[in-house]
Amino acid sequence: MKNRKKLLALLLAAATAMTLLAGCGGAKKKDTVVILDGEFAEPEIVAQMAKMLIEDKTDLKAEIKDAMTPIYGFNEMNEGKIDLMLSYDGSLLVTFLKHDDAEVPAGMSTYDYAQQVAAKECKVHLLEKLGANNTYSIAVRRETAEKYNLKTVSDLVPVAGELVFGAEHKFFDEEGLIRYKPLCKFYGLTFKDAKSIDLNLKYSAIANGDIDVTEVYATDGQWLANDLVLLTDDKAFFPEYNLALLVRNDLFDEVKDTAPDLESVLNELAGRFTESEMAQLSYEVDVNKREPAEVAREWLVAQGLLQA
Repeated sequence: MKNRKKLLALLLAAATAMTLLAGCGGAKKKDTVVILDGEFAEPEIVAQMAKMLIEDKTDLKAEIKDAMTPIYGFNEMNEGKIDLMLSYDGSLLVTFLKHDDAEVPAGMSTYDYAQQVAAKECKVHLLEKLGANNTYSIAVRRETAEKYNLKTVSDLVPVAGELVFGAEHKFFDEEGLIRYKPLCKFYGLTFKDAKSIDLNLKYSAIANGDIDVTEVYATDGQWLANDLVLLTDDKAFFPEYNLALLVRNDLFDEVKDTAPDLESVLNELAGRFTESEMAQLSYEVDVNKREPAEVAREWLVAQGLLQA
């Protein structure tokens, strides 16, 4: 009876040890990567690209989860419910981690500083930059650019008094550094007039000549559709918003047995996009009404990252 009790005790102890080891020793294993879908064309396309690369080049499955606001997606990533999503270094620093881009030390990039802060304050990090910088850009009609020989934002200074600036309501908010008044003060711009308009009417307003100058996102396909010219931010007023995949810190450990090269697979997208190229991809979805998956696959094949 004593020997039997000892054996049972040993078996119980072994089972307990195994349970504890499984619970706190190493990362859990998984076979499906959960990707957050986007709320607009750009992240929708990149989510599809990530899914296709994962399923083509590893033994993992990939699931695209329905879109939600980026801040909710960030919170769910920190809770382990989402594995990756398209983001931007400026968004990680300012929107998610609540730091001001003015904090970035001299000589240090937004990307590197965002990574440094994230390492201390959350459970996610950025992969390599994809190449495009989706920051604000100042845009004018092509005929306006040609008439006044406009190439940079500074070129607007001597002619701004003849031009009307228009943008969506939030660009005229008093709060925030990346707004109309700080822009004008920084560059010394005095426009003939400034109009706050509905976001959905902005492009038609500039196309119709109701406004002459506006702000756009550099990778938004709509400026291509309206044949606008983006002026170079020659004094670097707008902060960087470099595209990069945001991933959970534990993801690569959790899949290391099944897909030890997952990080390098995802980084195959790094450095491949320019602002105009990403805008063209968005244009295909927003204007030509093509499916993000179709646009994503076509681009991957053209880049040699997938077989036709």
